[in-house]
Amino acid sequence: MAYFLTWHGHANFEITTPQQTIFIDPWFSGNPKADMTAQQVTKADLVLLTHDHDDHLGDALDLCMRTRAQLVAQVELAGSLLKKGLDQDLVVNGIGYNIGGTVEVQGTRITMTQAFHSCEAGTPVGFIIELDNGFTLYHAGDTGIFGDMSIWGELYSLDLAMLPTGGVFTMDARQAAKACSLLKCRQAVPMHWGTFPSLDADPEQFSQQIRQLAPSTCPIIMQPGEKIELVP
Repeated sequence: MAYFLTWHGHANFEITTPQQTIFIDPWFSGNPKADMTAQQVTKADLVLLTHDHDDHLGDALDLCMRTRAQLVAQVELAGSLLKKGLDQDLVVNGIGYNIGGTVEVQGTRITMTQAFHSCEAGTPVGFIIELDNGFTLYHAGDTGIFGDMSIWGELYSLDLAMLPTGGVFTMDARQAAKACSLLKCRQAVPMHWGTFPSLDADPEQFSQQIRQLAPSTCPIIMQPGEKIELVP
């Protein structure tokens, strides 16, 4: 059975396995690069949120309520959605969890990591996602580069990292390439680029920078709606 990663534009990714459909930062409504609408999502088992900015929080509440997906988020962010009407039984661990913690849902292990950005509820985070076939992904969320990324490279064998490269609000291509060298990731997908004029970065710059700074990492430039297979 195959495992796939689909990019829906910006930081919005979908992971499909034989057992689960997982969305990360599911921003469809108002996303100029989204390849589909939120209403076209008919199945979701987990929804992971890195922080509460509108371009990441997106359609999370709707998806959880409509598909009965479990929310994976920091305690304060989960609490804010509970106040907006989210059923408590749809929150992993009942109240969410926090940086450094790991939850396991149907064979998928999700570790919450720090990220350096801004938000209103709690703090920004990233996720290390270990699928039941052993494939391990890192979604950095919105963040600048930080040296402790090397710790994740030491503790986990990262098959693929999803890293922001648009600059302005996050890392740019050069910083993200350096992050790859710290993470020791086998593959890397740039995200958070091309959505708005201020994020009009050329993803090929990421490939060029990787060749200089992280030659052991293979860059994968995806387009919205594109799907790649996750092979350990």
